[in-house]
This record gives sequence, C-alpha cells and structure tokens, in this order.
Amino acid sequence: MRRALLLDTPVPDVGAALAHHGYVQIDPINVCGRMHDLILRNRVAGYREGDLLRYVHGAERPLPAAERRAFEHHLPSTGILVVFTPDAWPHLLAAMQARTRRPGAWSGRLTPREKALVPRIFAALAQSGPLGTDAVANPRRTRRFWGSATLVQSTMQKLFFHGRLLIAQRANGRRLYDLPERVLPAGVLAAKTPAPADTARWETLLKLRQRRLVLFKKTELPHVADLVQAVQVTDGPLLHCLREDAPLFDVIPVDGTPPLLLAPLDPLLYDRRVTARLWNYNYTWEVYTPPARRVRGYYALPVLSGCELVGHVDPKADRKAKKLAIVSRSVRRGHRTSIAVRSLAHFLGLR
Repeated sequence: MRRALLLDTPVPDVGAALAHHGYVQIDPINVCGRMHDLILRNRVAGYREGDLLRYVHGAERPLPAAERRAFEHHLPSTGILVVFTPDAWPHLLAAMQARTRRPGAWSGRLTPREKALVPRIFAALAQSGPLGTDAVANPRRTRRFWGSATLVQSTMQKLFFHGRLLIAQRANGRRLYDLPERVLPAGVLAAKTPAPADTARWETLLKLRQRRLVLFKKTELPHVADLVQAVQVTDGPLLHCLREDAPLFDVIPVDGTPPLLLAPLDPLLYDRRVTARLWNYNYTWEVYTPPARRVRGYYALPVLSGCELVGHVDPKADRKAKKLAIVSRSVRRGHRTSIAVRSLAHFLGLR
C-alpha cells in the first residue's frame, strides 16, 4: 500500500497525483494544514500549501475554461467534495439530475422561493463573472440541516449540486461560482451521460485507484473483475488490488524510511475496516466527535513507521507565533516522531 499510494516514490506534480488517484478529497478545516494539502504533501515532490487549488483554479487569476485540468465537485453517492480530473464529468451527470428530483434542504430540488431567485443569480453572473453567495441581495433566510443560511446561499449551493453552477475560483477559501461553460472546456460539457453500468464501473475503479487495496461490497466486484487481483492477507479479509499494482508485492522493502504523519482521511487508512483488520489500528477522525468522547484528539494525525501504524500526533499550528504546538502524542515505544513533526512544521513554515 505504501508503494501503490505513492508514499515511497512521490510524483513530480499535482497532475500526476490526480491521474494516479482519480481524485483528492478537500476540506476547509485548517488546524495544522488543510486535509487535501496534508494528503498531497507526502505524495508530490516539493508540494506547497495551496498547490492543489492553484492547480485547479489558477494562481493570480482564474484559469480560462479551455485550460482547466481539474474541477471541484462531489462524489456521486455522497456529499464529499473532491477535486476530479475532467474525464469524471459525464459520470456525475446522472447523480446531478437525480438530486434535482428528490427532496433535501442541502442538495435536493429547489423550493419555489429558490426557483424564483435563479434568474437573478444567473443575470448577476452573466454581468459580473464569478460571484460568492453574498453578491445577490436577498435578506431572507432558510432552514438547513446544520442551522440557517440565506436563501441565496441555499439556492447557489443546490445549483452547484445540480451542475448548473461550478466553483470557478476561491477567495481566501470562499467559493466563487460561475456558469459551467466558463469553468470547464466545451468538449467536456458536451459529453453525454454514460450508461448506468459504465458509471458503476467507473465508480468502482475510482475506489480502487484512490485506495489501491480495497474491501469490496458484493455488488462492486463484478464491475471490475477483469481489472483486479484478489489478495488474501493472513488472518485478514479478502481484499482486491488493481492487477497493475500486483507486482508491487514482490518489490524488496527499503529499510530506514522516515516516519510519516498521515492526513486524518489519507487513502491508506480511509477504510476503517481495512485499517483495523490489517494493522489492528482502530482510527476515527474526531473533528465531529464530542470532546468528552475523543480518544486521540481533535485533529490527530496517524503515524506511519515503515509498514506499521504506531500511534498519533495531535498538532496545532499557531500561525501568529509561527509555531507548531503538539497538543498530545501517543506513539509505540521504539518509534520516534521528531523527524516527522519537524517535516510538518517546515511544510507549514513554522518552528
């Protein structure tokens, strides 16, 4: 898994990492670096904070649609926001259409009040280009599952889920939306919706590309049976990898690899069942766990030492003091984390 997930041989740029993994999950929480940056810093040589979103949207100005090499959207069956390569677009269309028909305050069909706002939103975009949710005046509020939001916010969010708006750029992390034809190349948008079986195969292959060693549901394996190799780990579950990755099992291990601090949702440990069965490491990202029930800490980073998960470090960046503080640490005896912690601090530009 280390080899297949690029942890031993980082690739030269973000594009190569996306081509390998299919997508990178993004998250705005920034305790010691954002999720997507923590995932990619171990996989892309010379990676800097913010490089992924600069790759997607451009640095000083938004990239023209014809030059876009990636875009932000949600995994079809979830609300998880990721960066995709453009070839994913047609496989998202069926899920986008399905959302327009089902109820749901977060991503479902537009309410009558939201429908009434749509012409104003599109008119403002046509006139001004990328806009945030505060650009169209409307003081009315609407109830959503987490609390309240303006009617404009809920409308634009749903239009994004439905594929009628896309994220064109970000201003200090804040989304700026625009029309799809200004964000993605015309050839990508012209693609037709694939057959359901083709999209099911694509989704299953995406899971394989993302995690490289997976525990399949019964319904998933038939979609990619011609592409995979079964892997039986002693006293463990029956897993599958891509046939192209199978030779990596025969590569002689390299001793002395420095320990790594992994992102909380790193592909190596994303599937908790696999992580628990293979490494006896029962890990949960505890950001949304009530404080009294947390085991490791708010943003604890698992420690990968060689081929073992040996504990965690819970760091917090103090940007004003330019210091990386360690809130808590628990690591198996015989394993040191000082090199890994210094590496993270250097990445963040902190002491």
